[in-house]
Amino acid sequence: MLDAIRWDTDLIRRYDLAGPRYTSYPTAVQFDSQVGTFDLFHALRDSRKAQRPLSLYVHVPFCANICYYCACNKVITKDRGRAQPYLQRLEQEIQLIACHLDPTQKVEQLHFGGGTPTFLSHDELRQLMAHLRKHFNLLDDDSGDYGIEIDPREADWSTMGLLRELGFNRVSIGLQDLDPAVQRAVNRLQSLEETRAVIDAARTLQFRSINIDLIYGLPRQTPENFARTVEEVIRLQPDRLSVFNYAHLPERFMPQRRINSDELPTPAQKLEMLQRTIEQLIAAGYRYIGMDHFALPDDELAIAQEESTLQRNFQGYTTHGHCDLIGLGVSAISQIGDLYCQNSSDLNHYQNALASMQLATSRGLLCNADDRLRRAVIQQLICHFSLEYADIEQAFNIDFQGYFGELWPQLQDMAKDGLIELDRDRITILPTGRLLVRSVCMVFDAYLEQHSRQRFSRVV
Repeated sequence: MLDAIRWDTDLIRRYDLAGPRYTSYPTAVQFDSQVGTFDLFHALRDSRKAQRPLSLYVHVPFCANICYYCACNKVITKDRGRAQPYLQRLEQEIQLIACHLDPTQKVEQLHFGGGTPTFLSHDELRQLMAHLRKHFNLLDDDSGDYGIEIDPREADWSTMGLLRELGFNRVSIGLQDLDPAVQRAVNRLQSLEETRAVIDAARTLQFRSINIDLIYGLPRQTPENFARTVEEVIRLQPDRLSVFNYAHLPERFMPQRRINSDELPTPAQKLEMLQRTIEQLIAAGYRYIGMDHFALPDDELAIAQEESTLQRNFQGYTTHGHCDLIGLGVSAISQIGDLYCQNSSDLNHYQNALASMQLATSRGLLCNADDRLRRAVIQQLICHFSLEYADIEQAFNIDFQGYFGELWPQLQDMAKDGLIELDRDRITILPTGRLLVRSVCMVFDAYLEQHSRQRFSRVV
């Protein structure tokens, strides 16, 4: 079965290095200011000519309360009035982007992230969705994957009803941990009842998918209390689960400086939490998709993996990797053909650029032939745990073993260690290596040694 995992503590400790999560290759670390709005307009024109379907990501940066673990681009404020000027600029961006696309290009996927998207009032959410529908070809038959991130402390039944009315059919719920001591340590007090109420509303209103986010490695967590959280979450029966490893990087993320590092669990405790979590979820019928993600067997991600159509992009594992991804809002990233580009991460810069009727593109990257080849290799490994040389050779007109000859000693070492099987025709990531798939992908990363790995989280 695709979800088979064999736990090997010694192997995990040996290969548990810091590295990228490969929501893209090359990763965002490679972006530079050489890429700007001219490149974006050129890519949008190509998308229009090719009539490629679209995936839209909309970033709403505002949160009313700070969570100490958070590494997202956000603005902490109790002033709900700050949303309106941002929405005005966001609507200008929507208009500027949409006029370079064909109005018949279908939006197969839509995702609101943040921050807390439901920081916006009901009227503001209506206003934003109306503007998106005016300028983009959003589907009206509920066949699209239209999702939104939910903080249960910021949503009630009326909010969920509004979201369903506006066309959303997927929700992703931040939970992280249910233990009150852990919640106090990270400044996120959220009861099981609040979470259950949002899930009950989503099911009653026929949202077709519910995802729950958990984090292991937070202060005051123990293997025992985190196992209780996972047990309660299993009872909620989400369709998907994301179980993230907390990366404590206070030098990069200021809110994390409020966490008492003495209260963080040890590396051994974190490994035990992950091992127990995997055992609990597999026993409850969830499939291991890869990279912290689990899904029920009838979920689209699990089916796509079975059918070898699963892909990965800036929104994580997806069934819509064939779409051009348009990022809207502060810090949002787009992937259009071979172009990656990112808006300014500074709210003032973003708003000022659009106030001058200029897009806020601040950096990016245009993939070259080698990037495209390595991207295909990494995508295949991270989504399907196997790779046929012939597929890459045919697509890129190369000899696989000749092209990657200098990497072969590293791959052979991984094969000796039992992470992978290295045959004449293929690479297969074995059950003992599936938790370490990032380590295998890192072998094919041509840029990794140019940058300090302190920028990345650990593999496990």
